[in-house]
Amino acid sequence: MSLNVEQISKYSDKHPKSASITFTYGTAGFRTIGETLESTVFRCGLLAALRSQSKQGKVIGVMVTASHNREEDNGVKLVDPMGEMLQQSWEGYCTTMANAATTEEVVEVLAHIVQEERIDLTIKPRVAYARDTRPSGPLLQAALEDGLSALDVLASNYGIVTTPQLHYFVRCLNTENSSAAYGEPTEAGYNAKYGQAFLRLVEGKQTPSKLYIDAANGVGAPQVLKLADAINSPYFDIEVRNSDTQTLGKLNVDCGADHVKSNQRPPAGVTLVPGQRYCSFDGDADRILYYYADEQGTFHLLDGDKISTLVATYLRDLVSTAGVEDLQVGVVQTAYANGNSTSYIKDTLKLPTVFAKTGVKHLHHEAEKMNIGVYFEANGHGTVLFNPSAVAKLRAVEPATPAQVDAVERLWALRDLINESVGDAMSDMLLVETILICKGWTLPQWDEAYTDLPSRLLKVVVTDSSIFKTTNAEQTLTSPPHLQDVVDSLVTEFPRGRAFVRPSGTEDAVRVYAEAATRRDCDQLAYSVAGAVFDRAGGRGERPSEFL
Repeated sequence: MSLNVEQISKYSDKHPKSASITFTYGTAGFRTIGETLESTVFRCGLLAALRSQSKQGKVIGVMVTASHNREEDNGVKLVDPMGEMLQQSWEGYCTTMANAATTEEVVEVLAHIVQEERIDLTIKPRVAYARDTRPSGPLLQAALEDGLSALDVLASNYGIVTTPQLHYFVRCLNTENSSAAYGEPTEAGYNAKYGQAFLRLVEGKQTPSKLYIDAANGVGAPQVLKLADAINSPYFDIEVRNSDTQTLGKLNVDCGADHVKSNQRPPAGVTLVPGQRYCSFDGDADRILYYYADEQGTFHLLDGDKISTLVATYLRDLVSTAGVEDLQVGVVQTAYANGNSTSYIKDTLKLPTVFAKTGVKHLHHEAEKMNIGVYFEANGHGTVLFNPSAVAKLRAVEPATPAQVDAVERLWALRDLINESVGDAMSDMLLVETILICKGWTLPQWDEAYTDLPSRLLKVVVTDSSIFKTTNAEQTLTSPPHLQDVVDSLVTEFPRGRAFVRPSGTEDAVRVYAEAATRRDCDQLAYSVAGAVFDRAGGRGERPSEFL
């Protein structure tokens, strides 16, 4: 069987590529101004079909979203059969396909992939797709559906859902009727699985105070309300703020997890009251951060590092109580993790920690190597993975005491509570709520574990970011020559100093991260390093302001 060139061409001609734009498939898939993505999303439909056929007809996911980006942006990414990110070797196919100049080139790229991957075109391809609330969503969904029709895909439209829900649906569809069945591939199934696991874990504990959720005026708003309805319990008493998904111009504006993290202040529409509890999702609900105000009204952020250490502590204690031999909890971080969080994990929790390159796919890969791998980026995106060895050890354990029985049951319930396919704001929220309820902790008590070092993240615009090369999980520059020596020299001038420079993956700019023992030292270090980058590596525009 060969490709139906006539049918592909008929649909492809409806979605020509603009000659002026070059697309690149990155960690988050394709992401740019929504109206420019029509040809790219169409072609992602074609690629999803081939990917499914290459996986013997397994369901592949396609999500149309731009997460925490501004409303006029949009994006598209493919989801592999177990709900994980697209295999890296296919990212190049995506980029090549998106940049094919003509329909003839599109067909050529398809034929090349079929040959390279030895794809059996007689296999019926299956794809599940969804989108978020962005105004360009309907246009891009229609383009995607044309791509699926061009290759006669058996498609399932999940409508407007969160990104993690789509990942969950894909995993469920591919494990149906097997011993590894993950759940029911519906919104109701999602809510039932995570809601019931939550209630199993908190039953009999003291009910918490209300949780105020900033939903970034995104898709998380209606979905978390559905989750609350499904749980229907005083253990999950919520009030959703920034929930307007209908008014144009509100998505992620002055709200959402990225805004809170970047600006270190509460979102618009949320007035902090001491003693109350708050969290923020991002626009597609795959990130979550907590925060509160102390008695003096000072803002305190509980970011991904704080979530990671909370979860790792709870899992470590349960594993210890359960008496499971050789079952190790580990933590994966990026270079952006606060230095005091790393010290706390290593020195206080006595848990192994490794650093991965920035990007969820890199953390996920490292976490898979651990028995129980906890990973969160500082921005609040992360999850927990139980690898097959951990599952086997839990099944084999024979608890001898009531405490051991309870601990083992809790570990199984936690596995049901966690969306292992991808970072999920709603699942992670229930995980945090579970731990706080079981420990009887307030947010300030959680925050007491360690104090973050002051940190600063700066952007330096440069002529060519491709000259910046790194090693050591992006913490050390290998190019331009001698620039790392300058950074190292500056770091030695400040107590508890640490700094690194890494290129942006989306623009000709580099990120400069610095931390030190005091706010003044931190800022001086950050601006000194940024100035050195600007002076020695082709800075453009305004030089980073000198620290005053």
